[in-house]
Amino acid sequence: MSEMITADLVDLDLDLSAETKEAAARSLAARMVALGRVTDLEGFLADVAAREAQMPTGLDGGIGIPHCRSAHVTEPTLAFGRSARGIDFGAPDGPADLIFLIAAPAGADDAHLTILSSLARQLMDAEFTAALRSAEDATAAAALISGENAEPAAPEAPVAPEAPATPTAPAAPVGGGSGPDEPFRVVAVTSCPTGIAHTYMAAESLENAAREAGVEITVETQGSAGFTRLDPAVIAAADGVVFAHDVPVRDKDRFAGKPTVDVGVKAGINRSAELLAEVREKAARGETTAPAGPTPVDNAGDSGDGYGTKLRKWLMSGVSYMVPFVAAGGLLIALGFAIGGWKIDKAPSVAEHFIWTDHTSWAALLFQIGGLAFAFLVPVLAGYIAYGMADRPGLVPGFVGGSVAVTINAGFLGGLAAGLLAGAVVMGIQRVRIPTVLRGIMPVVVIPLISSAVVGFLMFLVVGKPIASLQSALTDWLEGLSGANAVILGVILGLMMCFDLGGPLNKVAYAFAVGGLAHPTDGSLKVMAAAMAAGMVPPLAMALATTVRGRLFTKTERENGKAAWFLGASFITEGAIPFAAADPLRVIPASMAGGAVTGALSMAFGCTLRAPHGGVFVVPLIGQPLLYLVAIAAGVCVSTAVVVLLKGARKTTPSGPAADESEPAEKRVAATV
Repeated sequence: MSEMITADLVDLDLDLSAETKEAAARSLAARMVALGRVTDLEGFLADVAAREAQMPTGLDGGIGIPHCRSAHVTEPTLAFGRSARGIDFGAPDGPADLIFLIAAPAGADDAHLTILSSLARQLMDAEFTAALRSAEDATAAAALISGENAEPAAPEAPVAPEAPATPTAPAAPVGGGSGPDEPFRVVAVTSCPTGIAHTYMAAESLENAAREAGVEITVETQGSAGFTRLDPAVIAAADGVVFAHDVPVRDKDRFAGKPTVDVGVKAGINRSAELLAEVREKAARGETTAPAGPTPVDNAGDSGDGYGTKLRKWLMSGVSYMVPFVAAGGLLIALGFAIGGWKIDKAPSVAEHFIWTDHTSWAALLFQIGGLAFAFLVPVLAGYIAYGMADRPGLVPGFVGGSVAVTINAGFLGGLAAGLLAGAVVMGIQRVRIPTVLRGIMPVVVIPLISSAVVGFLMFLVVGKPIASLQSALTDWLEGLSGANAVILGVILGLMMCFDLGGPLNKVAYAFAVGGLAHPTDGSLKVMAAAMAAGMVPPLAMALATTVRGRLFTKTERENGKAAWFLGASFITEGAIPFAAADPLRVIPASMAGGAVTGALSMAFGCTLRAPHGGVFVVPLIGQPLLYLVAIAAGVCVSTAVVVLLKGARKTTPSGPAADESEPAEKRVAATV
C-alpha cells in the first residue's frame, strides 16, 4: 500500500476544487497524471464514470470509493481527498467526506481487488476513519492509509480474495459449541454484485462482532476475482452459518443441514452482532435449513430488493442462459436456409440420408443441428429461472417443466411459468423440517422427485393448457398484425431495445422476439426483424455522431465510436454503453427515438428475419432487405440528429477538438449524477 499512495496523492482541501463527484474524481486523477501513473486523464475519467454508472460507489459512514480498471493506468494507485462540505456518491446515509480514488491497470484483477479489499477492511475501523478526518497534513494522511503510522489502531493486513480463509479466534471460550468448553463456531459467506467493497466490509464486520462475542468465525469472501472455498472440515465443525449476500452463494449445498441465517450484504455490515446472536438461537432450538435460494420473505428487507426486483433477477437468470442456445441454434438454422433454400426444413434426417458432395445435405445438417439446439430454448429458460430462485435443486423440475411446456405447445410463456413454478415448489419443500436421517438424500432424491412430479402435474393439468391457449392467441395476433397495429408494436419493441442497451428491458424484448422463432410465422418473423434492427441503431448512431460532430465528444469517446461501427453492424447494442454511461440523459433518449423509428419502419415495410442474431451479416436472410437497411439508416439518422442537438445545446461551442479535450469532466458527464 505504501507504494500506491504518497503525500502528492492526498488532497485534504478537496472543497477548493470540487463540489461534485465528477469534479472530485478529476481533481484526484490530475494528481495521478502529474506523477505519471495515469497517461490519459480524459480516458481514465471516462472509465471512472462508466464504473460509477453501473452502481454508486458511496458507502455508509461518509465514504466514497470511485474506482475502475483502465488501460490508461500504469500501476495500481490510490488517491485520497477530504471534503468538509461532503460530496454525494450515492450512499444511503448522505454525502461522503472521505473520498478514495482507486486506479488499477486493465486486467490487473489481483492488484485492483487487493487495494479495495484492504481499504474496505480498514474503513470498518472507527479509529482509522476518525484519524483520517483529523489528519493535519498530507504526509500524515498518506502514512496512515499505507499503514506506516503507528499511532492509530493498526488495521488488519490486506487479504486478497484468493487467500485461504482463517478463523477469527474468540476472545474467551463461550459455551454452545460442540463441547461444553468449546466456543460457538460459525462459517460465513459474504458477496455483493461487484464482489469488492461491500463483500470485504461485511466480512470485517462479522469478524469484529465475533471477536467481541467470543465466537469463532471463518469467512469466505466470494469476490469478483474468485474465491477460496472453505475447508470441508471447517464447515463440518461449524455450529451455524451466516450468508450475507446480494448475489447467489456459490456451491451453497456445502452448508446443508446447518442452522442458517440468510440476509443481504448490508445487514452483514450493519447488524453483524445481531446475526451471530440469531444463528446461535437457531442452533439452540435445533433449527436447521437445507441450501435454498432466498425467498421474498427471507431477505427482501435486508437486501433492499423488493419482489419485483427479485422477479426481474430470476427471469434474467433464465434469459442469460437461454441466449447462447438461441444464437447458436438460430444462426445454424438461418445458414441452413441460406444454403439449401426455404424448403430445407422438409429434408430427411441426415442420419439416414447424407450425400457428401451435395450442398443440400450440408444445409440440412446445419438446419437439423440448429433445430436441436433451438429445441433447448424453453427448457433452459425454465431450468435456469428455477436455478436463480432455488439454486441447484431447482434445475431438474425447471427442465422438466420446460419440456412439458414444449410438449403441450405452451411455448415461451409456458417456459416462464414452469421456471417460476419449479423454483417456488423447491423453495417450499426446503422450508419443511425433515428428520436428520433424510437430509443426505434430500438434494439428490427427494427434492428432484417431489418437485418434478408436482411441476409436471401443474403444467400438464392445471396451468399448462391455459398458457398454451394464450400462446396460441398471441401467435395468431402476431400473424394478423397489419397497418397501424404492426407499426405500434414496432415502436414499442424499438423503445424497449434501446432503453437500457442490453439490460433487462432490452432482454425482455429480445426474448419475446426469439420466442416466436420456435414456431415461426410471418408475424413472428416481422417481430424478430424489428427487434434486431432497433438494437443496431444506438451504437451505429453514436459512431456516426462522433464522426460528424467529433468536437462534442471526448477523445476516448471518438475512439469508442470507431469500434461502435462494427458493434452496431453486428447487432451488439452494448456498443453504445460507454456513451450512455458518460451522458445517459442525452444518449438514451436519442437512442430510443431512433429505435422507435426503425422498429416502426421495419414493421411497416413487412421485413422478416429467420435468424435471431447477426446484424448486417444476415441481410441475405431478410425479407425486403433493401427496405430493412433503409429502416435502420433512418433510425440511425434520427438518433444522431437528436444526440447532436442535445449535446450541442448543453455546452458553449468550443473552438475545436482541442478545446473539447480540456473541458471539465464534470460538465461532460454531469448527467451521471
